[in-house]
Amino acid sequence: MSEKKPGVWEGFKAFLTRGNVVDLAVAVVIGAAFTNIVNSVVKGLINPLVGAIGTQNLDSYSSCLKEPCRKAADGTVTDGVLIMWGSVLGATLSFVITAAVVYFLMVLPMSKYLARVEARRKAKEGAHEVIEVSELEVLKEIRDALVAQQRGSGHDER
Repeated sequence: MSEKKPGVWEGFKAFLTRGNVVDLAVAVVIGAAFTNIVNSVVKGLINPLVGAIGTQNLDSYSSCLKEPCRKAADGTVTDGVLIMWGSVLGATLSFVITAAVVYFLMVLPMSKYLARVEARRKAKEGAHEVIEVSELEVLKEIRDALVAQQRGSGHDER
């Protein structure tokens, strides 16, 4: 009389076969590959452009908040309070570039494609509704003609 509860293995299989899990896995793999492209753009294009003004390594830009500021050879701060705003700027540029490429190369074309598909679907539905309305009008006319004919023949029999 007790219901058999699904086991852990069945639940796990159901979880893995859901579409959104596969989509998420694909997104992670594509995102990891895309990170290499963005890093290459930052290192190959952005850093040299910044290097024309200052240094090519954005991580070297910093400000000393509390003197004396000293860094060890490995880059750790030994004295003072050092704000590493260059690394924040680099990460921000990477994010903006990533977001722009994703939007302009993936989101925008897909949105336009989906809008065209939806417009075609609505046009088909509109045409189908027009056909249905015309058929309905014809059927109403036939009904009215039959009713008129029955009334006309009913008057003759009296």
